[in-house]
Amino acid sequence: MHFRTLFFLLPITLAVSRLQAETGVIITLTTTANRVRSDNPDLAAARLRVNEALGRMTQSGRLANPTLETEIEHDPRYRQRKFEIGFSQRFPITDRLRLEKAVTGTLLKSAEAEVREVERRLIAEAQQAVVVVLAIRQRRKLLTEQSSVATELSTFLGDTAKRGEGSALDAGLAKLETASLAVEMRQLDAAEVAAAGKLKPLLGLPPGGIVHVGGELAAPVVPNAGADPSRRPDFQVAKLDAFAAGQGVALEQAKRYDDIEAGLFAAAERSEDVPEGYDKEALVGLRFKIPLPLWDKNEGGIEEARAKQERKKLEAAALARSIRLEAEVTRSEMEEWAKLVQEIGGTLLPQADEQARVSDEAFRKGQGDIQTVFRSREKRLQLAGARLDALREFHLARVRHHAALGQP
Repeated sequence: MHFRTLFFLLPITLAVSRLQAETGVIITLTTTANRVRSDNPDLAAARLRVNEALGRMTQSGRLANPTLETEIEHDPRYRQRKFEIGFSQRFPITDRLRLEKAVTGTLLKSAEAEVREVERRLIAEAQQAVVVVLAIRQRRKLLTEQSSVATELSTFLGDTAKRGEGSALDAGLAKLETASLAVEMRQLDAAEVAAAGKLKPLLGLPPGGIVHVGGELAAPVVPNAGADPSRRPDFQVAKLDAFAAGQGVALEQAKRYDDIEAGLFAAAERSEDVPEGYDKEALVGLRFKIPLPLWDKNEGGIEEARAKQERKKLEAAALARSIRLEAEVTRSEMEEWAKLVQEIGGTLLPQADEQARVSDEAFRKGQGDIQTVFRSREKRLQLAGARLDALREFHLARVRHHAALGQP
């Protein structure tokens, strides 16, 4: 019965898997972050760093294992014998174990921040890929509209040429423009495939997986100024590493004195006492070993730890400046692209639309030539494409700006 059930469930499972592969994954610019968090394999691997750091913290701050010692002596004839057993344990005379635990605890927090840093970078990379895909699709939409107008003009010129009322050369130029637009759209198809190829591994899709990008690029809105480096995970890592380096200085100072060793031992001995015979003795005692810090006081380790602490502090300060500069630059970049989008969309593009309409109307009335129509449409297409490029660059800068602020 069990195998029969499996026999019927296997085709259903395969069909569901095939359906999922065919339908693909639907994402938008706002849902990309959640998809990366849940399915990116690199991020899943990075999360294991926390487990590694947790294991190191669990292992740190422990006493060394105790030592059990035994000793047996006898003469060749086994008449005189001695047996001794002892138990010893090493103890630090400083707070070295507590400091070791504190350092690994700080490094555990640093590992958690490192995972968030990997997440920040992957989300930014995926969102930029989504922006590229959306920009390609909006450009294809623009070319589709242009192609529709070009096809209408080509049909009109073809009909007039057949009736002998127009030039066959003009009709051929119109067909050539339509074909050129079709070639551009095929180029955009290839560019979209390449952009989706970069996006798929970031979303954790398997080979053959399909991704559907929804939405469109919104109108540019420049965010408020200001950057707080403490929100960035990599800055948190830098600060925690600097703090751990400070704890490391205290740890190296605690290592100047080695552990003492204390033990308890018991011994039993049978020895020959001529001419009295054999004598039996039993002993119980304590044993101590105290190292003397005469030659090695760990000066080199302390000096290295202090230099590391200073280096980590400087690295954290440099990273804070870099974060503020990155946020400032990306915001200035957004401002410039937003101005260009507004200028083209609000002034230049309406003028180009009007010029294209007037030249087309004049040509149809026999008051203009076809070259003027083509040039007007070409200029309009260039301006519309420039606006889309500016809008794409604005959103790419916006993604970088949010990443610089530590925002998904």
